[in-house]
Amino acid sequence: MSEESMAAVVLAAGCGTRMKSERAKVLHPVCGTALGAYPVRAARAAGAEPVWVVVGHDAEHVQEALAAEGVGFVRQEQQLGTGHALLCAEKVLQNFHGSLLLLCGDTPLLRPETLIALSELQRTEQAAVTVLTMRLADPTGYGRIIRDGRDLLAIVEEKDASENERRITEVNAGIYVFEAPWVFETLHHLSNANAQGEYYLTDIVRLAREQGTVVRALELADPDEALGVNNRAQLAEAARIMQGRINYAHQLAGVTLIDPVSTHIDASVRIGTDTVIHPGVHLWGKTKIGASCLIEPGSVIRDSRLAERVHVKAHSVIEESEIGTDSVIGPMAHLRPGNVLRGGNKIGNFVEIKKVDMGLHSKASHLTYLGDAEIGADVNIGCGTITCNYDGVNKYKTIIEDEVFVGSGTQFVAPVRIGRDSLVGAGSTIVHDVPPEALAISRVEQKNVEGWRLRHPLKKKE
Repeated sequence: MSEESMAAVVLAAGCGTRMKSERAKVLHPVCGTALGAYPVRAARAAGAEPVWVVVGHDAEHVQEALAAEGVGFVRQEQQLGTGHALLCAEKVLQNFHGSLLLLCGDTPLLRPETLIALSELQRTEQAAVTVLTMRLADPTGYGRIIRDGRDLLAIVEEKDASENERRITEVNAGIYVFEAPWVFETLHHLSNANAQGEYYLTDIVRLAREQGTVVRALELADPDEALGVNNRAQLAEAARIMQGRINYAHQLAGVTLIDPVSTHIDASVRIGTDTVIHPGVHLWGKTKIGASCLIEPGSVIRDSRLAERVHVKAHSVIEESEIGTDSVIGPMAHLRPGNVLRGGNKIGNFVEIKKVDMGLHSKASHLTYLGDAEIGADVNIGCGTITCNYDGVNKYKTIIEDEVFVGSGTQFVAPVRIGRDSLVGAGSTIVHDVPPEALAISRVEQKNVEGWRLRHPLKKKE
């Protein structure tokens, strides 16, 4: 391998006791993405390849969650410290020569630019160890950095630190670049003679200095980058910072956020230019929104695709659906999974649809349920229409062809087909197919009993 080669190892074997969770810590989401995926992506964006993840607690679920990141996995069967965790990757990297980046799986805010700067310092200084550091007003819980000018002398864990050492505000961020294979050879000389009885990766600084090799440190300008997530409060803080970055990036890319603080956008969401998003909107998962859309307050959109110029009115919910150009949704509409609206559609207030394929310019303006339906172009669905698609055992489809007019209060008892350019009278219950260009009407004959109220007066309240 060339001198410019860089690999990465992400430590994700811990159980995260302080999270008080049955799930591994690295599986908890930050802006819709597993915590452990962020350092993997940062390493790869910085040029690291391959990337290996050390797993242990809840390993199967961690591997399942991170498999799509294209990483390899190694097991740490016993959690014996960070030094031992890195040593678990020795076999898979035995032929690697170059810079080895080590990241923690609970640090989602690291920027690729920071990792590039750290690796460049390691290369230019020809350092065996390069450590990322930061200064904190309250350094409690962090390993303290012991320096002599630009030389890094030691990293002292808090439980092993003296009173004077605990006053130091520069601390270890837990991110390193090592020279490989030197690092693995040196790890075999670590000792667990400390307060925790673990093999501290930080002790490798002392071993490097004893060998006379170069040890350097790079201080972070923004300590937030190295924020580690150990409990739910820190998880929320990391999500707040990440959300700010995501929203700011969308604003720079031409998206208007009326109130960025109250707008939640997952990391995986894509938004076109000139789209306007109002306060209280939540955009989740793999949602993609086209250009010049308008998303009104309180709307929730998950794993859906909206084409250009879609208007989502207030407090609508859209799940796993595709919305065509120039469509209008809501207010207070609910699009459950599986819908495809071809364009120019209207799904109005208090309309619920599920697994509906709706043709161009068709609309259901209010108070309607449409499920398991295929609807053609230029169809008007009247208020209060219902597709009766479920008989308690099976789901059945309703097919409504082009240019059908459906009167208010209609019930379609599926399976049923409504022919092209037909008209269904208001209040009908349709149980049979309707031929094209027909009038379908199904009503019980109205009967008026004259004088009935005179014989049955209302009882007066006592």
